Amino acid sequence: MALEDAKSEVDGAFGRSDLKGLAFENAFGGATSFLRRRYTKDLAGVDLAITGIPFDQAVTHRPGTRFGPRAIREASSLQPFDPPYGWDGFSPLERFAIADYGDMAFDYAHTADVPARIEAHVAGILAAGAGCIVLGGDHSVTLPILRAHARRHGPLALIQVDAHTDTWRDDDPGRIDHGTFCYTAVKEGLIDVARSAHVGIRTVVEDNLGIHIHDAAEVHARGAAAIAADLTARVGDRPVYLSFDIDGLDPAFAPGTGTPVWGGMSSAQAAALLRGLAGINLVGGDVVEVSPPYDHAAITAVAGAHVAMELICLWGWTRR
Repeated sequence: MALEDAKSEVDGAFGRSDLKGLAFENAFGGATSFLRRRYTKDLAGVDLAITGIPFDQAVTHRPGTRFGPRAIREASSLQPFDPPYGWDGFSPLERFAIADYGDMAFDYAHTADVPARIEAHVAGILAAGAGCIVLGGDHSVTLPILRAHARRHGPLALIQVDAHTDTWRDDDPGRIDHGTFCYTAVKEGLIDVARSAHVGIRTVVEDNLGIHIHDAAEVHARGAAAIAADLTARVGDRPVYLSFDIDGLDPAFAPGTGTPVWGGMSSAQAAALLRGLAGINLVGGDVVEVSPPYDHAAITAVAGAHVAMELICLWGWTRR
């Protein structure tokens, strides 16, 4: 297959017969599944499922992340022509059967029911034997995703790239809040605090519950490679869940997000950080808080699509 095959290759989201392989249909046309993978609810033979959770009713400021999964899929259409850059020729799209599992269905008027639906949705993917990468949605979706993964793997090492730690105190089990998911995850024992870390933080938190912080200033001063080495040592061989809030990037690189904070990482730093984590035991991950209404040039969605591809690479690196 090569670029000239665009003359006959189209709508691979519905028509491609193989779950493996690069894709060459025109980036500007066709049905926009993630990385041109086939849409399917049949997980037989699927190694890794990509799914969207378009929920944004737990935000503290600007909504719009319900449109994140759709925008990330569209932005990803530029990527499946070649193996991802910076991974020494490793080509996860050719090595693994990867499917777009579509979005999770839910009733937007029954917000309280959503976390349980998310947990069941992800648990179903894991029960089928596939890995799972999630396109959000606001950051509240990560809590039920962690519940599903922890039920399968035990307490997880969490690497959270974010401007905020999301460990603000919240002892009301009925609340759904994108700024408190990590607090609840610690209290429920879903994550191993000693093996977890936050990266890119640039907001004040009084008590981070013992989770180590590599703030944005440290990333700028020491470099992404040094931070990645520290993270790799911290998580060890523990199953890792990596949650990437797109506001971990500076607003110059990700303006389309609900709670932007200046002084964040560049996209280049984020790429170096993620590639520096090659070899960790990644069992799942997400990219959240992409809010397309605040970014008409789709810069943020492009960043989100690249983050998701790097998560795929991390997931596949130890499974080659």
